[in-house]
Amino acid sequence: MHKKALTLIQKFDTIIIHRHKNPDGDAIGSQVGLAETLKATFPEKHIFIVGDGAGRFAFMENSTPDDIPDETYDGALAIVLDCGASFLISDDRYKTAATTLRFDHHLKCEDICDVDIVDSSYESCCGLLADFLIKNKLTLTDLAAKSLFTGMVTDSGRFRFDSTTSNTFRLASLLTKYDFKPTDIYANLYCEELSAVQTRASFAMKIQLTPAHNAYIYNTAADVAALGMPATSVSRAYVGVMGDIKGVENWVNFTESDDGILCELRSRSFNINPIAVKYGGGGHAKASGCTVPDRETAMKLLSDLDELITNAR
Repeated sequence: MHKKALTLIQKFDTIIIHRHKNPDGDAIGSQVGLAETLKATFPEKHIFIVGDGAGRFAFMENSTPDDIPDETYDGALAIVLDCGASFLISDDRYKTAATTLRFDHHLKCEDICDVDIVDSSYESCCGLLADFLIKNKLTLTDLAAKSLFTGMVTDSGRFRFDSTTSNTFRLASLLTKYDFKPTDIYANLYCEELSAVQTRASFAMKIQLTPAHNAYIYNTAADVAALGMPATSVSRAYVGVMGDIKGVENWVNFTESDDGILCELRSRSFNINPIAVKYGGGGHAKASGCTVPDRETAMKLLSDLDELITNAR
């Protein structure tokens, strides 16, 4: 499959790179990393990145999406990155391209593109791409390496999640040979204003425990409005507040939004992906998400997590 992917990249003169909506560091890092590598390797090709804005990851260089007309897709290759489900893809014009190719590291739920390269053994899409680009001797630039390293850092939880393997460190080591400072990346990602630290502390005060000792936070629409942040940011940014509580194996951040209740599920020891899939979502074995219609359904999801622990005892 890797050879087929390389052949497609070599064949097309126009390549348009997509990623998922509401992008995280892995989505932006893989998109910029691939785009910069392809521009350096094939300067004669037309390479574009598309999607919604980079949000809090706008500090990443060259992450601003290109504004391209529909006819750009005529005879083009569309590459989809870091997407486990088709409804998550930002800008569905990828369907109009001549050929489609996907690189992803989520547990596979569906075939999306003409060629799908999906490998959940990687901690991030950036890790998967870094391996592909290096093995095929494509020309990584300093910015490409920096972008890929950023995505590896964010999706591995700073190399703390158990998705982190010896292969993760091998690839990170190869990327850090390029000219960038990991300390600058960490400063952009994790240094916060005092107000942000205080907000995080306020979330910790809202943590509740279920009978089976699962932790959860429930953010109402009023809570979200008071924070002045998008619901997606509240959902993703604060799920980690519960990640280091002794005796807690699973945790969920529930956030009311215009689309329903966003559910970010995490686990230290259990495969929670089937529960996310049951409620229309997906992701990884120990980091998944979904959106449910109401609070009652959210509490049913929480009961399913309790049952997961009870059945394991």
